[in-house]
Amino acid sequence: MQDRIQRMKDEWAREYPHLDSDVMATVGALLEAARRIEKDWLAPFAARFDLQKGELDVIATLRRAGAPHELTPTDLYERLLLTSSAMTSRLDRLERAGLIERRPDPADRRGVRVRLTEQGLALIDRIVPLHVANEQAALGALGKDECAQLERLLSKLIGGL
Repeated sequence: MQDRIQRMKDEWAREYPHLDSDVMATVGALLEAARRIEKDWLAPFAARFDLQKGELDVIATLRRAGAPHELTPTDLYERLLLTSSAMTSRLDRLERAGLIERRPDPADRRGVRVRLTEQGLALIDRIVPLHVANEQAALGALGKDECAQLERLLSKLIGGL
């Protein structure tokens, strides 16, 4: 991987010596790391529980919302940075699997609330410690201080975007 990035950087530096190829290498490495974490660590982990990664994100978001582990679909897709259509298909599959239920919103008779079922709550409570261990393994090349530094740097980057 580092060889590919270095090769890309060297090629751009050769073709455009007046431009900063370092920044291209940094962005390329960031994108590659995100792609690999998603493809090699997060998606296979979710699949172990017959879930897609996005479905795991939904039930985890409902769980971290606290009791009664319920949100509106709008709250969900805003917290997950999704479109409403992407959220609908995830909710349909999770509902068919018995992990969530849609209930009328008592405050808005046109609205709906999404709630973890007992089965969904039991599943996410079993998954979360394993998920954390999986993420720790994915970042295993970094020490605790390096992970904290990376988090600070990424937070600064995201804030600047």
